[in-house]
Order: sequence, then structure tokens, then C-alpha cells
Amino acid sequence: MADDARRVSLLLGTLFGITGLGSAATAVALPLMREDLGVDVGNATWTLSLYALMLAVATPVYGRVSDLVGVRLPLLVGVALMSVGALMAAAAPSYAVLLVARIVQGAGAAAIPTLGVVVVSHRYDGALRGLALGRLAGVTAALSSIGPLAGGLVEQVAGWRGVLALPVVGVLVVPLVWGALTGQGTGASLDVLGATLVGGTAAGLVLLVQSPATGRLVGLGGLLLLVLGTPAVARHVRRRPHGFLPRSVITDPTVVRSAVAAAAVPSAWFGLLIAVPAVLVDDGWAAWQVGLLLVPPAVLSLVVPSYAGRLLDRIGPIRALVLSGLLATAALGLAVPAAAGSVPGLMLVAAALVTTAYGVGQPALSASVSAAVDADVRGAALGVSTLIFMVGASVGSAAVGGLGEVVGIPGALAVLAFLPVLGVLVLLPELRRSRVPDPNGVST
Repeated sequence: MADDARRVSLLLGTLFGITGLGSAATAVALPLMREDLGVDVGNATWTLSLYALMLAVATPVYGRVSDLVGVRLPLLVGVALMSVGALMAAAAPSYAVLLVARIVQGAGAAAIPTLGVVVVSHRYDGALRGLALGRLAGVTAALSSIGPLAGGLVEQVAGWRGVLALPVVGVLVVPLVWGALTGQGTGASLDVLGATLVGGTAAGLVLLVQSPATGRLVGLGGLLLLVLGTPAVARHVRRRPHGFLPRSVITDPTVVRSAVAAAAVPSAWFGLLIAVPAVLVDDGWAAWQVGLLLVPPAVLSLVVPSYAGRLLDRIGPIRALVLSGLLATAALGLAVPAAAGSVPGLMLVAAALVTTAYGVGQPALSASVSAAVDADVRGAALGVSTLIFMVGASVGSAAVGGLGEVVGIPGALAVLAFLPVLGVLVLLPELRRSRVPDPNGVST
């Protein structure tokens, strides 16, 4: 069983990593892409923000669908959409078409984070589940971390269009993991209205954050979506408690607090994903040199999983989430002076810290949520928590691209640094009542 867990988690982590590659590799291609298509920096970051936004919005849809029809069909559809979107982006004749392609790509890639965790959570339990989740997160972080290097090297050979086509390789992984996927669900129907309301509300937050670089109209649209969408979602949940957002999931304090706290980690990760290449390329670095700088964090992320699983088993997911938030805070704290003074060494350390934070935080979130809810809504719970997690990623990229145009990249990173601090504060009630099993089976 341990060998099976190792193989399955590595394959699913590879698929998950390819979704990260869709952002990490694209980040270093932004300078040439915006030059060719004639857009400024603020608008160019939409290629990352929209991708992350669609990851967030569509993620719970796949989670809920997996509860209904099993994992196989939604994963197959997701990988197909991701590949089609990547090819569309690579061939885009204009910036508008490129953005549509990135939306399609993100809508497909959203299948992988939730469904990968669902497969691991259903297939394994106990310490083996923790190890498998840790390995999945580590492979994900490793592939995402080498994204800048892969993007820089591909850009040298095939230009920015070749970089955007990289996620197509995901289709090669599906046959290898097919046997571990289930094809059966409950057969119930999907709450389309609930999915639409949640997606629109999440989109409003990202539009609002991005608006400093894209104008008042975008900000007004985001504000309206938030103001109108939030009560609409609450009303819909009351009317349909077993719909897209099951009331038993979103009223569970552990699920909500864990997801909100964990969201600060991808926010820091995506923020640095844009900030590091932007600062260094502006300082005269080539894309491949930026990627080479980020190789050590990629190597580190291969080591973290072997410790993340043990850490979860030893201190519990809540304390692991707190540790992840503290690491993300430290990463952003170092990134602010690094970006202000264009100091590569500090950027490297910041990237290593945020990679470690992700390697601990993502499996801790999955373990916390999986343990808090019943098996029949586990897919929905993981989908909702991953939605919040990935909204954090979209907010991170939008903040650097949006606020960065107004207060500069160091200022935007400083604002982001408050998010993991708030996340740790949100977890305090859970931390007080958490009970951590020790190796002798006694709770403390």
C-alpha cells in the first residue's frame, strides 16, 4: 500500500504541478508577451490573475461533481480543457483571445487540485494519507518552482507562445493514473445556480484587488459582484442546504478557519511568482537566469514532503497551518527589501521560505478539512476549501499587478505580508481546542 500511495501521489502531484507550471512558466514570459501584444504591465498580469481566478471558481464545481459521478469523468474533462486552453493561448492572435484562452485553461486546470486530493483522501487514511498528501504537495511545488526555469529555456527556443503551450503535457499523465480513479458517485444533480453565485462573488474580490491597475470601472464591477453576491449566496444556502455549498460544510468552523488561514500561503506564493521575475528582468536579467535562481527552492520542495507528512502526524493540521502562515509571513517580510533593492540573494531565501510554507500548508489544509466532515460531502468540502485557497492565489497575483502599479512592487508585497498574520489569528480558536495525538495514542 505504501508503494501504491507513493506512485499515485507522485502522478497526481505531477498533474497538480502542471497547473502551477501554467502560472510559473508564464510569469517569466510576460515581458516578451506584453511587448508583442502591446499591453502594459498591469494589464499583462491578467493572464495570471484570470487563470488563478478560474482555478478558484471552477474548483468546487469539480469537487461537487466528483461526489455525484466519481472522479474519472471530471478529471478527463478538466485535463482536456486545460490542454485546449494552452494550445489556444499559444496560437492567440490578440490579447483578447489570449485572455479567453487562459480562462478556458484555468477552468480545466481547476479539476486537478481538488480531484487529486479527493483521490488521496478516499484511497488512504491515517499516517499514510498524511505522507501521500505531503508528497503530492511537494511534487506540485517542485514543478511549479522550476516553472520559471522551464519557461525561460523554452522562451529561448520557441518564444513566449511555446511557454504557454507547456501544460499540454498533462495529457500524458492521465493514462498512468487512470486505474486509481473511481467512476462512481451518488448520481445526484449539480446545483448550477449555487455554483454561478459562488463563482461571481469570488470573481468580484479579484476584480476589486486588480482595479488599481485596470481602472474604476473594473473596481466598481468587482464591488457590485461582492455586495450583491454575498447575501445572494447566503440566501441560496438557506434555501438549498444540500446544494453546491452544503450548509454542513460552510458552517463547520474548522473548514472555514482552515481555508481562510491557508489562503494566505498561495497569495504569498503567487505574489512572489510575479514580483521576482518582474524585478530581476527589469534589472537586466534574462528569463532563463531568473529560472536558474529559483532552482534551489524547487529542490527544497522535493525534500519538504518527507517531513510534511510526519509533521502533520506529529503536531496535527492546525498547528501545521500556523507554521505555514508564519513561514509565509517571513518570506514576504524578506521579499519587501529584496524587491526594493533588487537583491537576488534575499529573493532566493524568500522563494525558499514560501515554497516550504506551501509544502506544509496545502496538505495541512486537506487533512484538516478531510477530518472535519463526513465522507459523503468530502469532495464538496475540499472543493470549497480549495476555492478559498486558490482565491488567495488570485488575490496575490492581482495585488502585485494591481497595487504594484500604484505603490510599487515592494509596497504590494508589504500589504500581502499582513494576510498570513491574519490567517494565524483566525486559527487561534482552533489552536486552543485542538487535540494532538502523540505516538502512544494519548491526546494532548
